Amino acid sequence: MRQRVEAEQMTDTGLCENGLTKILAEVVEEVRLSIDKDINGTDLLHSLLSAPWLKSLLRVYECLLEYRRISPSPYLTYASALTQEIMGDMRSLPNPSAEAQELYMLLKAPHCQALLSAHDSVAQKNYGPVLPQLPDDLPEDEEAMRIVCLVKNKQPLGATIKKDEKTGEIFIARVIHGGLADRSGLLYPGDKLVEVNGEPVEGLEPVQVIHILVHSQGTILFKLIPNSPQPAISQSIMFVRAMVDYNPLQDPSIPCADAGMAFSKGDLLEIVDQKDIQWWQAKQMPNATACAGLIPSISHFRSKKREFWWSQPYQAHTCIKPLSAADVGEKDGETIEENCLEADDEDLETEDGEHGGHIEDFYIAGFRNSLRLWRRKALIKRRQSCHSCSSNSCASASPYEEVINYQRNANEAPRLIILTGPSGVGINEIRRRLVKFNPNTFQAPIPYTTRPPRGTELNGREYHFITKELFEYLVVNHKFIEYGEHKGHLYGTCYDSIKDVLDSGKTCIIDLDPHCIPAARTKILKPYIIFVKPPSVKRMKLTRRDAKFIAGSYFKRTFRDEDFEEIEEAGKLMKAQYSQFFDCVIVNDRLQDTCRDLFAAIRHAQEEPQWIPASWISLDEP
Repeated sequence: MRQRVEAEQMTDTGLCENGLTKILAEVVEEVRLSIDKDINGTDLLHSLLSAPWLKSLLRVYECLLEYRRISPSPYLTYASALTQEIMGDMRSLPNPSAEAQELYMLLKAPHCQALLSAHDSVAQKNYGPVLPQLPDDLPEDEEAMRIVCLVKNKQPLGATIKKDEKTGEIFIARVIHGGLADRSGLLYPGDKLVEVNGEPVEGLEPVQVIHILVHSQGTILFKLIPNSPQPAISQSIMFVRAMVDYNPLQDPSIPCADAGMAFSKGDLLEIVDQKDIQWWQAKQMPNATACAGLIPSISHFRSKKREFWWSQPYQAHTCIKPLSAADVGEKDGETIEENCLEADDEDLETEDGEHGGHIEDFYIAGFRNSLRLWRRKALIKRRQSCHSCSSNSCASASPYEEVINYQRNANEAPRLIILTGPSGVGINEIRRRLVKFNPNTFQAPIPYTTRPPRGTELNGREYHFITKELFEYLVVNHKFIEYGEHKGHLYGTCYDSIKDVLDSGKTCIIDLDPHCIPAARTKILKPYIIFVKPPSVKRMKLTRRDAKFIAGSYFKRTFRDEDFEEIEEAGKLMKAQYSQFFDCVIVNDRLQDTCRDLFAAIRHAQEEPQWIPASWISLDEP
């Protein structure tokens, strides 16, 4: 085979003049030399590269490159006319020779005539479409018409229409971002519909036009008059967290309920279009590939809230008044069961074995009973005083909070961890266990109190003991995240105590009532809020039947069925009112599993990217 290939190479030396052909010949020679070295596959490669068809193909390619560099031009642009002239001269000959007759027959042949005609068309560049001339009586004021053909699929069209009540004309009202109409780039707001699938829309109602679109199969053909070009408005994508619930089917003011997008508190939204002052277009994350939907803009939402607020009868906000000693007293009509022993505050506070104490060289602070008792009584008072106040009842509240994706740097202080949930769900025990078994990582802040120290208590260990005047001064200057009164003494959690823990490099964990969460959401603390949700009443009956808690009259007793129902109801109420602030929800079913889930959530908060309010990264002070 090698001899045959070499023979072919010798006979085709004329092809190896320059360019690719020359390079191929050199490659073939190198491969031939490699055959002697018994390299696997060289015989096959040598025969392939030496094939005559490959060399011919490369020669054609080189010729095309040459003609691409020097474009050939026609010698004559009227070969057909010249042929007819030659044939006429030949017909006038009295005695034409045999060669002349043969030439005449060749030029007269139909295929030769067609070839020369094609040559002239290409030479004269007479191959483009020729449009008919415009008629002379064309009206000057006639509007331009556009015909748009869209292939219908399972996705909605992604456009809304409206009717001009004065003229009766149908217009494209808006084009939904990400929909079929938007992706086509052929339909724009303000375009006037003339026909849909060949049916004129003049005199029809929008519902009738929609009926035509719904029953269209395959393709939809629009004939429309385009709107005058609008200046392009560049707008950036904005990410927000929904602070309210919204259902377009319950909103009579929305232009098209089917185009609206429902969302709940805490949902992350991607705002893709803010051109309309009243209705924005948004996508719900993480499903950002879906078609956008209409949501109320901030200004439109606030105007709707103001209308609702002003239409309601005036109700005094008694929940805003300061707590007094009476606020934490017993509820009217509440009695102590005879078989329960009453305990005073001092007895409860000496239970360090359960709620505080030393672990090796650490002291677990922030778990005293008096601190929890004033918080529980304050919550009961707030429920009784004002049921109308909620997280989104204020007319000036914003429905959206702009957020950005945040990754904590290693040199930054840890984020504050806030646990919240209904009383009796077990937050204090969860928090205590986390600090007890990880004292080098987690720590609770030391609370402030005006109560004098007792027994072996030390200032700065169990509490920061301060005067009532200093406490009130700190309250006026907004130094407390939460505070209240219990048996004539003031208790509170100070920002400075939390910041001291964070500055030490430890993760600060606090138990906070939901109504205090907004005060803790600052750019310095950057809190990660975990809602501890109670399990079902059935599960609580199985897992908490023998557990004890401090009842409203300061005595410890076991849970009753009505207690479990109250805990479940309180959890639902908290979630309904404050879920927009929750970064994570953990169900406290089994204590061991809850602690494991909580530890994983805290680690995720400190190490993984999170969506946080954009104001926390701004240059403004908190």
